[in-house]
Amino acid sequence: MLAAFGDAGHAFPAIALGRELVRRGHEVCLETWVRWREHIEREGMRFAPAPEYEVFPRAGSAVKPYQAAVHGARDTLPAIRSFDPDVVVADILTVAAALAAEMDGRPWATLVPHVLPTPHPGFPAYAIGARLPRTAAGRAFWRLLDPIVRIGARQGRDQLNGARARVGLPPLDYVHNGMSRELALVATFPQLEYPRPEEPWVEVTGPLMWEQPFGEVESPPGDEPLVLVAPSTSQDPRQRMLLAALEGLARLPVRVLATTNRRPPPGPVRVPANARLVDWVSYSRTMPRCAVVVCHAGHGTVVRALAAGVPVVACPAGGDMAENASRVAWAGVGVSLPRRLVNARGIRLAVERVLADPAYAQRAGELGDWAARNDGAARAAEAVEAFAARTGRA
Repeated sequence: MLAAFGDAGHAFPAIALGRELVRRGHEVCLETWVRWREHIEREGMRFAPAPEYEVFPRAGSAVKPYQAAVHGARDTLPAIRSFDPDVVVADILTVAAALAAEMDGRPWATLVPHVLPTPHPGFPAYAIGARLPRTAAGRAFWRLLDPIVRIGARQGRDQLNGARARVGLPPLDYVHNGMSRELALVATFPQLEYPRPEEPWVEVTGPLMWEQPFGEVESPPGDEPLVLVAPSTSQDPRQRMLLAALEGLARLPVRVLATTNRRPPPGPVRVPANARLVDWVSYSRTMPRCAVVVCHAGHGTVVRALAAGVPVVACPAGGDMAENASRVAWAGVGVSLPRRLVNARGIRLAVERVLADPAYAQRAGELGDWAARNDGAARAAEAVEAFAARTGRA
């Protein structure tokens, strides 16, 4: 049984894993939001509706942190018992499913659909957009801040232990205790992971990629380099990056294919002569034809571009996007553009920089070659099968 948070960046990797498990002959149930039911069933899985609750409640919300997870765990328990799985794989944000699995005595693993978020001495704090330091002085600076980071981690541990107590589970003494210490599938490129000592429970599988079926989209005519502008499906509701990219790339010798991702801008859009604006586009069909992808640095978009061997201009908007953008810059596969510079001039200069320096395309191409040799879904499915055998439920 798989369980995933309903945003595309979390649901799509779970669907990719489930599809591969079905292909290998396993019976799979995926619990997530109702919006993905048709796709899940088309891929040969059983669908279970997930309780939809706020993972990070807003200030003033009647639901306190982890309180919703307690309700969600109790709501999820009947679905788990009905399906009777040998193993439960819960997305890192689906604390409810992980709790429910443990309540029912089921082996459970975690699916991390991005880079590993756990800290390490000398690492910058996760998701703030800082890059791994390259000098001893830089590492010493971040070590000075480790105690502050640990305070937040301990608070998270205490809150989750409070939730565990409310569902009859014992407390755990380590931080990040919502992540399985038996198996954590980290669905990213190993080249985007900062070097750290190996943990026996961590398996970096490579990206888990799935997309909704969609036909071919015609690019603007010409032979100039093709730039895809691919905004987030959940951030930047006014499409600030999209509008800035159309303006900034209008006079460059490039062709621009931009998509709204079915989130229309708030007003009229001026589409320049070298551009085409569409409602949706298949990344797997389009990205291999591109020279650059401009995006908000959602992990799914970033790894899809890199799997196609295409460098990225990352314009983070929220969530873990700043972290993904910093990994792009650190790995040399693109440019990270700070939020204050996400304007017409900033995007134009960033695209010019990527096109002018062949090292970006060369490094992205190396990751594309790695992806061609390493199927992330197959590696993740093999790890799940080994986990089931190891826990005696296979």
